[in-house]
Amino acid sequence: MEIKTLRVGGLMLPSNVLMAPLAGYTCYPFRMMAYELGAGLCFTEMSSANALKYRDQATRRLLFTTKEEPIRAIQLLGGIPAVMEKTASSELLETFDIIDINMGCPVPNVFKSGEGSALMLDQPRAAAIIRGCKKSGKIVTVKCRTGIRKEDMFAAEFARVCEDAGADMITIHGRSRSMMYDGDCCYEEIARAKAAVSIPVIANGGIFSAEEADRMMERTGADGVMIARYALENPFIFSELTGKYAGKSTLQLILEQMELTLTYYDETFTMAYIRKLASYGMKKRKGTKKYKEQLYRSGSMKELREIIIRIFS
Repeated sequence: MEIKTLRVGGLMLPSNVLMAPLAGYTCYPFRMMAYELGAGLCFTEMSSANALKYRDQATRRLLFTTKEEPIRAIQLLGGIPAVMEKTASSELLETFDIIDINMGCPVPNVFKSGEGSALMLDQPRAAAIIRGCKKSGKIVTVKCRTGIRKEDMFAAEFARVCEDAGADMITIHGRSRSMMYDGDCCYEEIARAKAAVSIPVIANGGIFSAEEADRMMERTGADGVMIARYALENPFIFSELTGKYAGKSTLQLILEQMELTLTYYDETFTMAYIRKLASYGMKKRKGTKKYKEQLYRSGSMKELREIIIRIFS
């Protein structure tokens, strides 16, 4: 794929390879690693506007960032225009450059509450949310799906709604809500959306190798790709695609993640996060299954570090 800078609103992204927001994973340390390896933009974990409204501490922790983060982007979930508008302009989001509105989450309880992908069925409300968030003066992007049902997709129509409401970029997961995370991506739907708007369109879904990223770009004509779960398994995908030299081993990356996480989070959070990260990293490494139980039974940072070194040396 052609690697290039990408203008989104008033910002120039250093590459058109983006990291998706992933619940439980895209905390500050992971985002910093992805940026180091070549990602052009990374997002916080999905954060509920309603939870932030009520000052939920667990949700507020998702917003942690520092001035060292190159570009600060939050993904916001919500279905009430007034709440989304107020949250976007609140002091909680003051340090963020970009607000990404989640209009693609397919999870049943999110959908039933009128949030996530449910907003694709209520285009006036979706547009009102985008216009409200734009009042914050920040760059506003949208992440959605190709539609709700596999037999009825309308990504191009929805992309136009987003652009008309003021969105600066749209990311399209190439599956409908009913498909969840299974099945082949609908390249044609993303291509139609790309042809329908002038704002950048990012293609997402089913990218588990550099070759699949190339195929996604070729088949859709998108302005860039967004990597999701595969980046947990192989964070070097950003280096592979962008050509940015990593110069580090998987072991070095995980140990650095451990140190950075301990700097800003407590030991309980750090151990849980590093175990999850190591589990993904072990997926295709031969002879590591025997260490899985030890990984999750480790009771201290010292023990965890020792088992990490054993697995990835």
